[in-house]
Amino acid sequence: MHLHKKRISDTTKKPTNKYNRSRKNETVTTTKIVLFNKPFDVLSQFTDGGERATLADYISEKEVYAAGRLDRDSEGLLLLTNDGKLQAKITQPTRKTTKTYWAQVEGIPSQDKLDQLSQGVELKDGMTLPATITLIEQPSSLWPRNPPIRERQNIPTTWLEITISEGRNRQVRRMTAHIGHPTLRLIRYRIGEWTLDGIANGEWRLL
Repeated sequence: MHLHKKRISDTTKKPTNKYNRSRKNETVTTTKIVLFNKPFDVLSQFTDGGERATLADYISEKEVYAAGRLDRDSEGLLLLTNDGKLQAKITQPTRKTTKTYWAQVEGIPSQDKLDQLSQGVELKDGMTLPATITLIEQPSSLWPRNPPIRERQNIPTTWLEITISEGRNRQVRRMTAHIGHPTLRLIRYRIGEWTLDGIANGEWRLL
């Protein structure tokens, strides 16, 4: 134990600055941000009552928690942090943090169908907000999925880049199903200012 001895000559009581004392007692927490490229069939949580794969099988960084969810059957960017304000910014609908997805859909959507997605479609939980929809080639950085998707013979597939500002349950899948083009594979590429760039599937980066 390290003891601090009071000087005998200090007979005059010095004024106490309560503000400075409280500031000294504060613990400064460094904000952690982990970007994880979640594989297919992994839960967006650290624990599970069964035998399913979780974040604990991949991420060793402690005291970080997922800001929002990514469905077990979806892949791509998951952001984890110890910053509650950042979690709220990403997850609360009123903050409108945009997220970009790569969706492989069955068939070839017409321009009319794509316009419907852009303008908003009526789902069971209400009208979706306008979205940015772009036809793209299969992303060059894409990794093989294990297991592969089930494609129907003689039916082509199309890749869409979809940017939304909401976070409803399975929203992108429900949107593409609404226009008659079910999503076969879904990858989240971007959350706000953060992307998957340079992060291999199953790997993570601490910022």
